[in-house]
Amino acid sequence: MIKAEELYDHLVEHRIAGRVATPRENNLGKYARFGRRDPDVLFGLDPEGEWTAADVLALMARRCGVSPDPEHRYGQDTIDPRLTVEALDRVALAVARTAANRGSVLLGTGHPQHLAGFHSALGEALRAAGCAVLTPAHPSHFPMHHAQEVEYCALEFRQRVGVVRVYEGAPPAAGTASAEEVAAALGALSEPVHTHSPQPVRIALAALAEAGEALPDLVIGDHGWACGAGRLGVPAVGLADSNDPAVFVGEAEGEVEVAVPLDDGVRRDCYELLSAYVLQQAGMSQ
Repeated sequence: MIKAEELYDHLVEHRIAGRVATPRENNLGKYARFGRRDPDVLFGLDPEGEWTAADVLALMARRCGVSPDPEHRYGQDTIDPRLTVEALDRVALAVARTAANRGSVLLGTGHPQHLAGFHSALGEALRAAGCAVLTPAHPSHFPMHHAQEVEYCALEFRQRVGVVRVYEGAPPAAGTASAEEVAAALGALSEPVHTHSPQPVRIALAALAEAGEALPDLVIGDHGWACGAGRLGVPAVGLADSNDPAVFVGEAEGEVEVAVPLDDGVRRDCYELLSAYVLQQAGMSQ
């Protein structure tokens, strides 16, 4: 039996919450960029509200636990572990609802080296409960657009968790090469990469729609996976760092069901107690 107090201590000990590694100046910089509608920090949202940098700071103080003081510009910032535990309890409700309805779930992460295990654990428990864990558009190849460049990527599912890999090369001009020449030009694939993009979840949801299949009853993700799904009206829960304001704005505007405040860059195994706690609270401990 995992008690909330035990989870609280674990969060603080491993700096998943409490005095986290993300510096204050990084947080404030991302809040300012969100206020300017920088696509890289919107994660696929199109916010209804104005959301100035000051508005975002006030929201993040309430929902995440960062310092509300606008004059605190450098150094240490925090995530309130009580808010993390409360949000995980609400994730458990969404997971339990999906399991009770034998619903379908789509899993994906923009932090594959750290958070994939958390998502996979919930997915395996839901599959054991009779839910369909979807892997649409596997594999898919697509150009991912950034501010300064375009990368050619692959969407894949590992342990039923969607991840993005990047090709070393670039495809030749359309219509000028055979399939073999295109494959040779693309070259090898990277290991799964960190991304904020909503493109992967959009591709996965579009593949379901094109196949005439129902959209998932729940998306479990982070970054663009949570915000991109929520923007399209699909119930979504997302893990989010203190420099990821989009997930919290999505929650505040009703597009993301739950935003879980935590540092999303600690060791992968440190999140195992969190997924175990969610499954316990959902009545699905294995």
